[in-house]
Amino acid sequence: MTRLIIICLLFLLSLLCVFPAPTIQLWYVAIMVSEFPWIFWGVMTALLLWGRKVKRYRMAGNIIATVALLLFLSPVIRAYNVSASLDKDIDKAFGAGASKLNNRDGKPFRAKRMISGIHTHQYSYNTLTYGSNNEGALTLDYYRSVAKGTRPCLIVVHGGSWTGGDSRQLPELNSYLAGMGYNVAAINYGLVPKYRFPVAESNVHEALVYLRSHSSELNIDTNNFVLLGRSAGGQIVLTAAYTLHEPGLKGVINIYGPADMVWGYAHPANPLVLNSCKLMEDYLGGTYAQVAQQYVASSGTEMLTASSVPTLIIHGQNDPLVSYIHSTRLNNELAKKGVPHFLLALPWATHGCDYTLNGPSGQLCSYVIERFLNRVTRSANGQ
Repeated sequence: MTRLIIICLLFLLSLLCVFPAPTIQLWYVAIMVSEFPWIFWGVMTALLLWGRKVKRYRMAGNIIATVALLLFLSPVIRAYNVSASLDKDIDKAFGAGASKLNNRDGKPFRAKRMISGIHTHQYSYNTLTYGSNNEGALTLDYYRSVAKGTRPCLIVVHGGSWTGGDSRQLPELNSYLAGMGYNVAAINYGLVPKYRFPVAESNVHEALVYLRSHSSELNIDTNNFVLLGRSAGGQIVLTAAYTLHEPGLKGVINIYGPADMVWGYAHPANPLVLNSCKLMEDYLGGTYAQVAQQYVASSGTEMLTASSVPTLIIHGQNDPLVSYIHSTRLNNELAKKGVPHFLLALPWATHGCDYTLNGPSGQLCSYVIERFLNRVTRSANGQ
């Protein structure tokens, strides 16, 4: 009976590979289930082997355990399916010339990397002050490219529902890209409730001004900036990229960020996971009925034009915090405007799916990001 109970509990967890988490607590578990599936393979295999010596409920336990094992395997199977056409899809989106990569063996995904890792050396960073607000200095963590000479610069804007988070959030990609020849500046910005839209977008502009003015000592190619944001940071970089018209900005990367604030307010997240309407009201200064113009102005779907910069979108279809529909709406608007773009859809993935670069989502995310950077900053890479 103990074995059957354990198997049933694990079966319920395996469902997080195919359905969005129904509560905030299970969302954290969903990241583990979908991005560290090999842990659960081992557990399920052990339970199946244990079943050889168990007579009571053995058949029922084995059937449920086998189904659970297949569900735990599904992120890997689907990652291979996505990776099969990935190079062709990216070439179609951004044109030929984005195929030369410095990383790994040129393969978007390999199951063995989930355990062996990408072998990323963790590079150090310097904390620099790029501006100030009423609370003091505004800082950024600067990861200098290992490549010599002036190099492109990626500006990373963290998530945290506009109320929290900082520049140290998910630093693995920053270090990885520094090793691939890119400068990376992960910035801090003004947070709610003291600072509302569009203060964060203005902070992105301040960071760009600082990096341009210090480009010589930081070895930055000022003709090749790219913005990247996760979650709330994705909303920030989209509106900054589409409205500020920054010189030298070559692209923007939105990772599971809310792209359509108007639609998002009308279709809130599950309240057991996130009170998304309250967060938007605090960030934008009121309800949609009160400040409709703020919701429009903060939506990437509304602010983009035919001359907007190339856009890369990454989103898990099992995201319970920021609906995947945000990204499909942005993708459709980019297509209507004729802006070069690509949506990396991850059918098994949840919010925060790039927590580790070694997981199915992390491997595909880092691969697509590097290809995108390689393409939009190609003049700096000699292509």
